[in-house]
Amino acid sequence: MAETQTPVIDIRNLHKSYGQLEVLKGVDLVAPRGHVVSLIGSSGSGKSTLLRCCNLLEDSQEGEITFEGEAVRWKGQGLGRHPADRVQVTRMRTNLSMVFQQFNLWSHMTVLQNVMEAPVTVLKRDPKEVETKARMYLDKVGIGEKADAWPAMLSGGQQQRAAIARALCMEPRALLFDEPTSALDPELEQEVVRVIKALADEGRTMILVTHDMKLAADVSDHVIFLHQGKIEEQGAPSDLFGNPKTDRLRGFLSATA
Repeated sequence: MAETQTPVIDIRNLHKSYGQLEVLKGVDLVAPRGHVVSLIGSSGSGKSTLLRCCNLLEDSQEGEITFEGEAVRWKGQGLGRHPADRVQVTRMRTNLSMVFQQFNLWSHMTVLQNVMEAPVTVLKRDPKEVETKARMYLDKVGIGEKADAWPAMLSGGQQQRAAIARALCMEPRALLFDEPTSALDPELEQEVVRVIKALADEGRTMILVTHDMKLAADVSDHVIFLHQGKIEEQGAPSDLFGNPKTDRLRGFLSATA
């Protein structure tokens, strides 16, 4: 990557609180184009909160969020700070597709309809063109034959792959994964891991919150270890997993081994 290339996501000195509880305490995160950044850490360390702040599902109280060189505009201060331009938020959010832990598929829609819904209703794209792409993405994640099935007819791994196809169909600039395998049995988890690895091999920009240290080691360009709302250690996966420098990271990796 050229040094002058603008990152897809650039977060500086981010602070996030829920009332008196400060969850993020001045966190930086840079996701260059085509890179995979993984966030690891214990429950409550701020990983998912940071991810939700990335695509503005959560308001932060201090710090800057920049998407492809465009800074989020804010109004108010502290707990009263909110994005100033809802049109800007919508535009940014449509380019940052999020895959959640619990799939969040619409039960009253077929798998194909789930994948098509946002591009047709939010982006106002032609339904016939969207259907062609939706079927392509379902094939890509290995469940093309399930296009006309209802979500309840799918296994957890298939539902999560449908959720990934739904995210891909928005054709975003970056994919955000929030513990995408933690609700799955080990066998089903590997179905989803294979898809995520394939997306990483394609050079897609991704931010991944995960409890799976092997996945983080295999797909990441950069790993961030969060502890109590701060970055305790970060760097290349070979460094963090092969030569951790802090006692906290060593203890965390021992507990997750």
